[in-house]
Amino acid sequence: MSNFKLKKGVNLSLEGAVSGTSTTQVSAKRYAVVPDDFTGIIPRLEVKEGDKVLAGDALYHDKNHPQIKISSPVSGTIEAIERGERRKILSIVILPDSENQFKVFNAKDAKELMLESGLWAAMRQRPYDIVPDPDVAPRDIFVTAFDSAPLAAPMSLQVAGKEEYLQKGIDALGKMTEGKVYVGCAPEAELSLKGCEVNTFAGPHPAGNAGVQLANVKPVNKGETVWTLDAVTVARLGELIATKKLPVETIVAVVGENVTTPKLVKCTMGADIASLTAGNIADVAGSRIISGNVLTGVKVAANGYLQFPYRQITVIPEVKNDAEFMGWASLSPKKFSLYRSFTCRLFGTRKPFSFDSKLNGGERAIIMSGEYDRMLPMDIYAEYLIKAIIAFDIDKMEQLGIYEVAPEDFALAEFADTSKLPLQRIVREGLDKLRKEMN
Repeated sequence: MSNFKLKKGVNLSLEGAVSGTSTTQVSAKRYAVVPDDFTGIIPRLEVKEGDKVLAGDALYHDKNHPQIKISSPVSGTIEAIERGERRKILSIVILPDSENQFKVFNAKDAKELMLESGLWAAMRQRPYDIVPDPDVAPRDIFVTAFDSAPLAAPMSLQVAGKEEYLQKGIDALGKMTEGKVYVGCAPEAELSLKGCEVNTFAGPHPAGNAGVQLANVKPVNKGETVWTLDAVTVARLGELIATKKLPVETIVAVVGENVTTPKLVKCTMGADIASLTAGNIADVAGSRIISGNVLTGVKVAANGYLQFPYRQITVIPEVKNDAEFMGWASLSPKKFSLYRSFTCRLFGTRKPFSFDSKLNGGERAIIMSGEYDRMLPMDIYAEYLIKAIIAFDIDKMEQLGIYEVAPEDFALAEFADTSKLPLQRIVREGLDKLRKEMN
């Protein structure tokens, strides 16, 4: 075991955190799978509207790797296949039945079970941050066992009572690589796992990111492949091996300033937002609903759906009028800043602050100030990498560590960026373009 102390990054303290660990069971009226959640997969439908499905039945497969399937989280009827421009599949909506029957898988091999059940798509591959290619064996596998994102519920709640399944999952992953399975956990965690190397990571967000842990333990080099996933997926893998049924239950933190009563909700993956937040949003019209956390989550409508990785819904105020008295010159101690330009620094930044959707400035040229580096505990020159991606200079991108990063690693830098650049989008587009070019 190694202990890593990360100094870069910051913990954002937002209003609307959950207090306690009690959960409320919720049954949703509808469920959906959103193909955009699974980067790298080109969907080919296996169902049509009106079809009956079981929980675990394939909804679609990947065009390039047909063995990779995405499955239904519930049994019921395919109510709608929603499409966008050029008939792109936006979502597959399932109307659940009252029985919720599960498909039983016959595969004995853990890898085949993951592919057939759709659990494979819960992993990510470095480089490119995509669903892993099943034909390429990973050098190592990295598992993160804690979530350091703003307002995130402890990941330990998701795996509580599933220690046996967690070990089964670790054992199965160990057979999929000739290297090691690394597990990154918080210093206070009590994990007793065999067949893996457990490392602790102390420090602010993004210490809980699998990519950050990977970069500090054993970085990815050109030509290498590494898989990343979280402990929740590992426990699901163990349960899948034991029961031959796809585990679909999840615990969701419904949090944020505009949530009347922040709470933990136990539900099924892909549930509709309206069922999970019913009567619990103070001002729906004046709120931004995010499936995920405020840094990496996806903005969804009030009638949208819980999207991968299915652990959090955050509701913050939506700004309609961007005008603000005094603006950047404000002396209010309630105004948050990462720098010593606001009076909040005199009183500390640990108390909960009110954050809304305001951009606080306009997009401008990159200011080479070291801001990105202070938010990214990885051994790369983040600002130079972003410039290389924008210019699509492949040689520079490779030299500066493009194969190590994922968009989520730049989420905090995007928050702190005085240039207001969409760093996550830039990294995502750069990775996609590079993958197309290299293949």
